[in-house]
Amino acid sequence: MRSNLRTPRAAQAAAAAVIAGTLILTACGGGDKDKDKDSGGKESGGSGSVSLPKLDGASLEVAAVWTGSEQANFKKVLAEFEKRTGAKVTFVPAQDPIINFLGSKIAGGAPPDVALLPQVGAIKQAVEKKWAKPVGSEAQAQLAKNYSQGWQDLGKVDGKQYGVYYKAANKSLVWYNNKVFENAGAGEPKTWKDFLATARTVYDSGVTPVSVGGADGWTLTDWFENVYLSQAGPEKYDQLAQHKIKWTDPSVKDALTTLAELWGNKDYIAGGPDGALQTEFPASVTQTFTGGDQPKAGMVFEGDFAQVNIAETKAKVGTDAKVFPFPAVGEKAPVVSGGDAAVILKDSKAAQALATFLASPDAATVQAKLGGYLSPNKGVAPSAYPNAVQQKMAEALIAAGDDFRFDMSDQAPQAFGGTPGKGEWKALQDFLKNPKNVAGTQAKLEADATAAYKG
Repeated sequence: MRSNLRTPRAAQAAAAAVIAGTLILTACGGGDKDKDKDSGGKESGGSGSVSLPKLDGASLEVAAVWTGSEQANFKKVLAEFEKRTGAKVTFVPAQDPIINFLGSKIAGGAPPDVALLPQVGAIKQAVEKKWAKPVGSEAQAQLAKNYSQGWQDLGKVDGKQYGVYYKAANKSLVWYNNKVFENAGAGEPKTWKDFLATARTVYDSGVTPVSVGGADGWTLTDWFENVYLSQAGPEKYDQLAQHKIKWTDPSVKDALTTLAELWGNKDYIAGGPDGALQTEFPASVTQTFTGGDQPKAGMVFEGDFAQVNIAETKAKVGTDAKVFPFPAVGEKAPVVSGGDAAVILKDSKAAQALATFLASPDAATVQAKLGGYLSPNKGVAPSAYPNAVQQKMAEALIAAGDDFRFDMSDQAPQAFGGTPGKGEWKALQDFLKNPKNVAGTQAKLEADATAAYKG
């Protein structure tokens, strides 16, 4: 499935302005008809906005790639579902790429009942493979009530609803160590030129400016997407996301050349390119907020979910750890979003009930209170989030409505945009190591994209 959102440049700018303003402010301060009938009506234990059936004796397996605090927090959501329905739910840790993981489970005759898929392309693949089952009328009713049309459409394939977007991400953020910035006399940059100047200021103060989790190729795709969206604009972004233009297009050359302005200065990257390629995303965050006056880096780029990793340090969000929007490379700052959608693989009354629950404000509110999480669900009160920074991010996400662009690599076939050691992930890892090889990187990206989209 491809995102069918078509955001005018003016709307894109408005969304960016909302997010920029709020972040700067806070940083400074499916089943059939019978099943549908069966799944309604009776309320089990607990209270909430959505009615759930009694499911005593039912059991479910739910798979996702989440680990650490993210997994622990989601298990609390599942525990609330158990409490309210009487069902027993088991979390199944999955590996990337999740489509391959699910394929092995299905081949072995033991698929999970529900899977949380982190790519739009993965939803489409699950439907094409006839693994995914449509969600029922009750989940659809929750989606219609609580979600903007854009978030609903991202979970559709050929007009039918398969995905319930439970988790969203604002992937256009740069987190920084406030003490490092204060010691350096650095301010929050608004443009790419200012960002490079800030990096220089931090470097001159004796701290390496930027931490990059290059061992996880998806972080590098997020770097590229923010630069590309801001520099090339939303229309080009949509065209490249759908492979309607080639990766050898001059706009891709421009974005890679811009990235090379940072990646090509090894003194600006914690551990240099080789060190970055051995640093996984969680460590890229924690090393920015540990080490007192001498952390391994002063800034780290990534989404709102970095708060989960910041919480593993002694740094407090809003005081020690602050945030600014990804700087504008072109005319406007980028607004890139991502997310995880629940997809039913084994249709049942219990699986449909879980999809309905995950589409309701009740489930999202449980995880919102735990931090490091954003929901695209309009029914979640901003006050449910644990701090002012998180609350403003949530308000900005909802206020943006459909005015965002979904993560480009997550829209691509998984072989290109979502597989470790292959496709876009590998090409950008190689580019981080050798940022002078712009043309070679473009050629490799185009060859891999052509093979994946044809496949």
